[in-house]
Amino acid sequence: MLNDIKNDAQTRMGKSIESLKHDLLRLRTGRASTALVDNIKVPYYGSDMPLTQVASVSLADGRTIVITPWEKQMVAPIEKALMASDLGITPTTAGTVIRLNMPALTEERRRELAKMVSHEGENAKIAIRNVRRDALQQVKDLLKEKLITEDDDRRVDDEIQKLTDKAVKDVDAVVKAKEDELMAI
Repeated sequence: MLNDIKNDAQTRMGKSIESLKHDLLRLRTGRASTALVDNIKVPYYGSDMPLTQVASVSLADGRTIVITPWEKQMVAPIEKALMASDLGITPTTAGTVIRLNMPALTEERRRELAKMVSHEGENAKIAIRNVRRDALQQVKDLLKEKLITEDDDRRVDDEIQKLTDKAVKDVDAVVKAKEDELMAI
């Protein structure tokens, strides 16, 4: 029973960290990454499809993403979807190949992005602390129902706190790595 609570808390904290990593992948750092276009939807025969399902997405070099549609008539809808996205990059089309050239980031923009990264990190820490609160509340409920002893309660509280500390440390490491990546020229 107590192990289930701890395992659930650990799993949910891990998911918060993975979610943070996933969110930070989409953040533009001046270097090209196919993850930047993962969330872009393109109209395809009446329904919105992920870009990766209607075209091949690859990297030409460190600053260029190359998008090659499977069908020739998809070039214009893909261009429109890229223009409408929040990437802030104008696509360049040459025949059936669409290129996205990543401009170098200014120092001011790097600082803004670093603030966004730390804000996302704080949100992840809040989620982790909410998981801790839920787990501790479940343990307190068991104590009230006299299903566990006070010694078990204290022991599990300490173990959950250690899990929380580890998860917060992991979040800090992810945020630090992303900030370092952003500030590197």
